[in-house]
This record gives sequence, structure tokens and C-alpha cells, in this order.
Amino acid sequence: MNLSFTQIKYFSFFLITCLFSNCSNSDEESYEENNSSNYDITPVLSKFVGSGLSYQTSSNRVVFTTDDLPDHSSPYWNESNPLHENYTGSNPDFNLNPNRILSQNITLSMPLFPSEASNHSPTPLGAMGVSRNGVVFYNQYAGPDQPLTREINSFDQWLGHPQPQGAYHYHIEPKYLTDRFGQDAFLGILADGFPVYGPLENGQILSSSDLDLYHGHISPTNDFPAGIYHYHVTSDDPYVNGSGFYGTPGNISN
Repeated sequence: MNLSFTQIKYFSFFLITCLFSNCSNSDEESYEENNSSNYDITPVLSKFVGSGLSYQTSSNRVVFTTDDLPDHSSPYWNESNPLHENYTGSNPDFNLNPNRILSQNITLSMPLFPSEASNHSPTPLGAMGVSRNGVVFYNQYAGPDQPLTREINSFDQWLGHPQPQGAYHYHIEPKYLTDRFGQDAFLGILADGFPVYGPLENGQILSSSDLDLYHGHISPTNDFPAGIYHYHVTSDDPYVNGSGFYGTPGNISN
């Protein structure tokens, strides 16, 4: 397990305190309880970089605007685009869908200080969050209650594809980002303000069974050493998010 200096200080303090005060089970759960109310996602905002991506903050909101154009190659770019590249992935059943990448105008307004919702709302079809390169995240469905089983075969070498209006998106792990920044890297934010990380944590590749109903958990990350609720991408359904948002989602328009 690789812990940051801040994490080591926290856990050392926790263990010493337990030795002298007889920690109970409720004491052991205090780490999550003390980090489960309101968070501040300001530390990750500077990681959102893209020519068609911008954000603004107010007292309690952050508003992202993105043209949703990936900064990487894809067979879904028009052939005249310098980023056009034939499929180079490993799926023998890859099937190019008829859509091509087109510029969008998507706005996502979300809490700057997210907290757990009292009522967990379902994720929508369409954009449910934004990745650090400006490409939006979609949920685990190809359509209303339709699994991705067949649609996965149209994902390009970076595991994204465009829908009929040309909006490129990731349903599953954005391989371009995990290849570039690491399997444990910060990947983006969902509409409820909570961050999304890669499949690796503390040297372990996570699956959905390691996470809660909403496909996340509370633990320290490199960006939030004091701990935060966060989602993880996994190789199994629901890939990015589970049975609704953990927090209260903001507004998404395009």
C-alpha cells in the first residue's frame, strides 16, 4: 500500500489515539463519518485542460462548458481531421458505427462543495459528468434499460464513441486518460460534484463488488488526502456509476 505523508500522519494519529482511548467500532468508522458531509473539490479543478473546455466558479458552484471534442485520435473523426486514425484497439468484434464526431456546446453546473443526497436520483441518458479532457461521461446504458453488451463493440481504441448527433462520450474507462495519467489517476467529475478515479487504488484493481451501490466509496486520494467520497471506473457493469448519484446533481444542458 502506498500512502502519502499526510495519510501516514492521519493513520498514525488514529492508531495512537486508539491505544490510549480503547477505540470502539464506532471510532473506527469516524474517519468516514467525519468526511461524509461536505467536501471542497477545488483541488482538482486545475486538472481540467482542453482547448474547448472551460470552467467558472461562484460561491458554491462550478460551471463547466465543453465542446466535447476529444484530444486524441479516433476512427470517428472525419478523414480530413489530423486526429483521424483507423481502429488500433484489441477488440476483434469492433464495428464502426455510422456517426462522426461533431462539436457540441454542453454546460454542466455542479456543487463546488458536494455532499451526500438524502434522495439519490438516477443518472440520465446522455451526459452525466465531464472528464478532465472535456469529453462527457455517459452511464451504463445504451438506451432506456438497454445494456452496453452490443454497443461496446463500437467503442474505439480509447473506449469512446459518438452518438447520432456527434457527441463523443465515454461509458466505460477512458483508456486515453488512464494510459496518460495512470490507472489510479483523477479522471473527472460527475454532475453531483464527486470525483471519478481510475480502477487502481492502493495497488489493487477494483471491481464493482469493492464499491457501494453508487459505485464509489470514501477514502483518501492523492488529491484529497483527508478523504472524500469518489467513484471508480471498473471493467464490469456499471463501469462508472451505479444506482444513481451519491450526491445531488446539478444542471446539464446542451
